[in-house]
Amino acid sequence: MAALLEARELVKQYPKVRAVDGVSFEVPAGICFGLLGPNGAGKSTTVEMLEGVVAASGGEVRFRGESIAARGSRYRERIGIQFQATALQDFLTVRENLRFFQALYPTKRRIEELIAVCRLEEFLDRDTQKLSGGQRQRVLLAIALVNDPEVIFLDEPTTGLDPQARRNFWELVRSIKAEGKTLVLTTHYMEEAYELCDDIGIMDRGRMIARGSPQRLLAEHFDDSVLELPVVDAMRVGDRLPFVIRGEMAELSTRDIAGALQVLQKAEAPLSRLRIRPRTLEDLFLELTGKDLRA
Repeated sequence: MAALLEARELVKQYPKVRAVDGVSFEVPAGICFGLLGPNGAGKSTTVEMLEGVVAASGGEVRFRGESIAARGSRYRERIGIQFQATALQDFLTVRENLRFFQALYPTKRRIEELIAVCRLEEFLDRDTQKLSGGQRQRVLLAIALVNDPEVIFLDEPTTGLDPQARRNFWELVRSIKAEGKTLVLTTHYMEEAYELCDDIGIMDRGRMIARGSPQRLLAEHFDDSVLELPVVDAMRVGDRLPFVIRGEMAELSTRDIAGALQVLQKAEAPLSRLRIRPRTLEDLFLELTGKDLRA
């Protein structure tokens, strides 16, 4: 599959820090690509260079084989960006805000389509200051789509939303991808990356340290499962099993689930609160970076 968007040896050097250090990757058309990393890893700076918001110190970004620096405004007209925070025009309704932003572009998507795709019908004529968090994010997504872009950048779009609003937003993202759009997503939620992304890149210290589909990366790095117990229950086995304490829970990574259960049973550890789960992207993230995603 041909690359729609390419990062070639991207570098961003600030006076005292190299935020991005030679990052290269390709994003094929029609996929959702997720860029993950702990704070300070360089992912936000990388995305800003992909968007053309920040100039690279070295390397280049190419869209359809041509440098975005050479494309100039032609590139900006083909992308949509949902920033983490975007100021909407005060005292205007949702409908009026859509018309306002639509007027900024030569190519426009019909307002009726934006309303349907982002499910804005119920609050279309409401002042944007009176929207809930989930409603506001749907409006910002619609604004990112006003110019009918080929690539949509989503910068942590569900941060602060409740679980229901987050999952509703996921459905919107899936419907947009089904139209053949290409999406670049940054997120602090590992479940979100697993559910939405066809391909992910994990960054740390300005470099890309892992790249591939979530399923392939998990298969490459793990061949075990995780047992989780409350710490008070896991303490029954003493040092016979190498549990790791994480808050109020103890975790054991093992390929021998049956053997671990036998040890727990012999120690008369309660199993009513035992949970056995497969490895997750969060496990992979900790394995590769040694940090929590929010650290």
